Amino acid sequence: MRIGVTAPAKRLEPAVAQAAVDWCAGAFPQVELVIDPQCHLSDGHFAGPDAARADAFVAMANDPAIDAIWFARGGYGSNRILDLAMDRLGPAAAAKTYLGYSDIGFLLGALYARRIGRPVHAPLVADIARDGGAPALARTLRWLTARTPDSLEPGLAGRPSAAFNLAILTSLIGTKWLPDLTDHVLIIEDVSEPLYRIDRMLFQMAQATQLKGVAGVRLGRISDVQPNDPPWEEPIATMIARWCADMGVPFLGFADIGHDIDNKLVPFGIA
Repeated sequence: MRIGVTAPAKRLEPAVAQAAVDWCAGAFPQVELVIDPQCHLSDGHFAGPDAARADAFVAMANDPAIDAIWFARGGYGSNRILDLAMDRLGPAAAAKTYLGYSDIGFLLGALYARRIGRPVHAPLVADIARDGGAPALARTLRWLTARTPDSLEPGLAGRPSAAFNLAILTSLIGTKWLPDLTDHVLIIEDVSEPLYRIDRMLFQMAQATQLKGVAGVRLGRISDVQPNDPPWEEPIATMIARWCADMGVPFLGFADIGHDIDNKLVPFGIA
């Protein structure tokens, strides 16, 4: 299996890319990681200019010799290439699986909105640089190569689902790139936000007319919570239950996803 790696947001350091290639060669010799040189470009915050990031993604998506695309890392920037890339995807792109999370949710959502390929909320290649990050990569490749059920978020239960970082989801609301999630369980997670911002984003989620058809909401990890002044006293579980009631959908409990090495996979649709 040949897996293409592109960076539609922030740059992937060459040393991190090499660590992922070396680890993969030892742990999954049946897999070849093909790192696009674009991953190492630098244009301020981004892994090269918007056009370069879009071109690299389109080239790999349309390459029939590439079986899947595993995004390098998140950060910010995937949204800036949607209009440059999505209309250029051809038949080969429709046969691929696309894996990532965080800012990559812009692309996963846009792909699912167009019903192109198989988007999956999953660890990123750059997670190899986290302490103990190799199991996250192994979990992803076990599912990609053998569809191992223990790689998946355990509560999917055969229901159509979709998973997003909450900040990315709220940025997609009101755009043409938010997919139709009617009858889907919506799974959300977030990182490095104060709780008042989480509450504000949950308000937007609950009020969004585009999300009125969802079957329910599950909550992944809200991690690295930033200080709130004055302290925020409402527990996260209370917040999510309150906003789900406002949304008119059930809160279906917690999910094993988040910005960490324990992040489980959520294929969009039915796993």
